[in-house]
Amino acid sequence: MLQLRESPLHPRRGLALNLARTPADIEAAQHLRYKIFAEEMGARLPFAEERMDRDIFDAYCEHLLVRDNASDRVVGTYRLLSPQQAKNIGSYYSESEFDLVRLHALRERMVEVGRSCVHEDYRDGATIACLWSGIAEYMQRHGHEYLIGCASISMADGGHCAASIYRKLEKLHLSPSEYRVFPRCPLPLDALNNTLDAPVPPLIKGYMRLGAYVCGEPAWDPEFNTADLFILLPLSRLSARHARHFMKV
Repeated sequence: MLQLRESPLHPRRGLALNLARTPADIEAAQHLRYKIFAEEMGARLPFAEERMDRDIFDAYCEHLLVRDNASDRVVGTYRLLSPQQAKNIGSYYSESEFDLVRLHALRERMVEVGRSCVHEDYRDGATIACLWSGIAEYMQRHGHEYLIGCASISMADGGHCAASIYRKLEKLHLSPSEYRVFPRCPLPLDALNNTLDAPVPPLIKGYMRLGAYVCGEPAWDPEFNTADLFILLPLSRLSARHARHFMKV
């Protein structure tokens, strides 16, 4: 179990990091996810009447939480699906959107992260850095070597920004062919304007700075109305500076 600790990046705000221990902890994360995904992003979620975002993967995942010490409110969350738990449920969440056949040899060493969200009042870098340090500690403690997940781009404009962002990222961050994945519902890149100077979302930019690959063309997620990129981060690609910061080595 991760121990509660203060975020070192925001001395004026006390943030505590831990893994969910009770059903109430998980529900707090699910309520935050609903607020971000449904209320802010307009996702059509199946449990809207409960004001929660939940699915069958939640019961198999560890839920990383950042709380504001002053209010005990959950202000940031990620969920983590270990290789063993992916085997127990039968797949990774990402496999609902992508064919991962080329990653078969990595499955015993892959942790999937997802459902990342941070409350709008806490999007200053400290909260996401706190979450990432928790992910790194989890990976190191359990000996996992690869981080995978879907990173979302809004399709509020019909997908033109998403197509443009992908074209920008593939030039510098496309994976080697042996790590390539294939979207089950591809974003129709050729039918979209992919020449816009669209900003890369901060979370995706952060993954790229850590050394992550984009493993192929984006998938369209109709439930969340997003274009999703499959991200793969081999921990061996972390720079020495990032390894010292996140892995404490």
